[in-house]
Amino acid sequence: MKLKASLESMRLRTLPLSMAGVLLGILLAVADWKVDLWTAVLIVITTVCLQILSNLSNELGDVLRGTDTAERQGPQYGLNSGEMTVRDMKVLIGIFVGLCIVFGTAMTWRAFGTLWGITPILVLMLGAAAIMGAMKYTLGHNPYGYRAKGDIYVFLFFGLVAVMGAYFVCTKGVGLHWKLLLPAAGVGCFSVGVLNVNNIRDMKTDAVNRVTVAIKLGAHRARIYQTVLICLGWVCMAAYCLLCWPSWWHWLWVLTLPLYVLHLHGVWTREDRALDPMLPLLVLSTFALCLLMGIGFSAFLF
Repeated sequence: MKLKASLESMRLRTLPLSMAGVLLGILLAVADWKVDLWTAVLIVITTVCLQILSNLSNELGDVLRGTDTAERQGPQYGLNSGEMTVRDMKVLIGIFVGLCIVFGTAMTWRAFGTLWGITPILVLMLGAAAIMGAMKYTLGHNPYGYRAKGDIYVFLFFGLVAVMGAYFVCTKGVGLHWKLLLPAAGVGCFSVGVLNVNNIRDMKTDAVNRVTVAIKLGAHRARIYQTVLICLGWVCMAAYCLLCWPSWWHWLWVLTLPLYVLHLHGVWTREDRALDPMLPLLVLSTFALCLLMGIGFSAFLF
């Protein structure tokens, strides 16, 4: 198995998006509680493994179903380029399933000091659901990514679960509050936006055997949907800051506004393969926003 092809299939450029939500959850927890460093590290590692597992499973599922062809508008990865075989990919997926289990279990034990009890068992069950969700996006007999339900999964796991789950684990299950739904939903909207741009770019090839929200809406309305997602994400973030007003530092994330404006301009003015740079732009913009917001809320502690 070629290392370069494996790394390409892992799609490392997507990792900042998966880390954005958990990073925000961790930093918000730091602002409210004394957070164990190793627990935070294990949360990040587990999240990275889940993201890579999702990317690998996505590629395998698309190739097996004939969705990814030479006409694909996005980058060519290991299987697409022929540098990896289906067997190679299945082995790599198995490795990352194991890594998710190992690091997720270690994270739970480190946070709660045990694997027994209602709270740690719930966390482990959520981890199992995340593994299954990552794999079933395009794999299996009835993958939800082919039935226009990927947006729901991304909103739940990249938004709500990432932010609130990280906060929950960091605070040992006792510090969760309803206001966290706002930044969690905001990150969820931005994450769905990444998926939506990907689906707008790939509409021509996806239309062969796949149904996405972008295909259902059509190119123009899919771009309106993208604009709504970005604006709604910003509204959620602003609402959270207004509810937690004590410091102007809380608004540090507003510095990322030009990046989001640039992203939407690109979405409305580009087509097909030219849309591809808008994906990493939104990924990095969301990571920067979450990092700055987290720093803004925890800065007064240092």
